[in-house]
Amino acid sequence: MINDPTLWTRPAVVAALSKLPASNTALRFDVDCTLEYELDATSHFILQIEVVDLPTQRIVSEKLALQPAATCRSFVHEPTGNRLTRADIPAGKLNVRYQATVDVVPPIYAKDKLFEAPVSDIPSEFVHLLAPTRYCESDLLGSAAQKMFSSLAPGWAKVEAIRAWIHDNVEYVVGSSDTTTTACEVFLQRKGVCRDFAHLGITFCRALNIPARFVVGYVKFPEGAPDFHAVFEAWLGNQWVIFDATEMAPVEWLIRVGTGRDAKDVPFATIYGPARMLSMAPSVEPSGRK
Repeated sequence: MINDPTLWTRPAVVAALSKLPASNTALRFDVDCTLEYELDATSHFILQIEVVDLPTQRIVSEKLALQPAATCRSFVHEPTGNRLTRADIPAGKLNVRYQATVDVVPPIYAKDKLFEAPVSDIPSEFVHLLAPTRYCESDLLGSAAQKMFSSLAPGWAKVEAIRAWIHDNVEYVVGSSDTTTTACEVFLQRKGVCRDFAHLGITFCRALNIPARFVVGYVKFPEGAPDFHAVFEAWLGNQWVIFDATEMAPVEWLIRVGTGRDAKDVPFATIYGPARMLSMAPSVEPSGRK
């Protein structure tokens, strides 16, 4: 779903699409992500940079390499499909490189069928996505959400109004928040980055009894360098529907890496030990339609 229909006509988007052969099926992307660290002592890394394998996202090829080489243990978090790799890394420098070619099938939604489910009909495995979490204090913003959105038509229209309100009222400012910033703080300061936009969308949805979750992945922005990007999903019409309040890129271009309750569940690296990041360089390029 493209939240901003004018996005496809922007010069940068047109230029990117011109590289893709004409067709109407999956979009193929090449991902190349490099992370570099300096370690003062042996540290345990849990990496979450590999794309997930889904019916709507097929991994054509991939390779994960660590330098120096290390014994890795990989596993899949079954409820979400998130893929993680663990390794003990000795003191010194670490270079992590992940390369993948991925076919992404753009989602197609029938908006008139994207209804809100009564709480009693929400699948049991998703009920926990109604509850407040560390970054999404839906209990504290419940009153505001009710005043702002409860009178709107239920379903897609309501969540789209939430997305549009965030886009129109929260300024995207790099450096205006950090890893401790919560949805309440973003609501008050009206500034943030993509993870903050997603957290606020999730918070409003949960306050209105709509299950919502955090999604992170690679994206090639029409204007700007490729990067990790965060959006949110709402449970509508018995399916997960993706929304991006930043409007920085078509959601069709998001290559999913992780899904969770909030950003706490999907960091690209969790480190136990004295390690510092030196650089991060994700790259995403469209390579055709398949």
